[in-house]
Amino acid sequence: MWIEETERTEFSIGELAHEFDVTPRAIRFYEAEGLISPRRDGQRRIYTPRDRTRLKLTLRGKRLGLALSEIRELIDMYEPGRDARPQLERFLAVLESH
Repeated sequence: MWIEETERTEFSIGELAHEFDVTPRAIRFYEAEGLISPRRDGQRRIYTPRDRTRLKLTLRGKRLGLALSEIRELIDMYEPGRDARPQLERFLAVLESH
């Protein structure tokens, strides 16, 4: 049985690297910068859907030319199921400043 991406509860670093066309090293860098925080099972990193979304937002921010500090500020506002208006307003303000 095929599991939809939205139904998955965990991802490996290799799966995310492949999905977003980045290296595992890049993902570890964003982890070191505090932008994502996978849990560990021994030496293995286990990424949640929240980590996946934060990585996606980080990569989008980089493509838009945002600094990591700006990206961190924006994704720290991200919380599934909550009003996204403050995040969107801040995102627009950051874009206007570039």
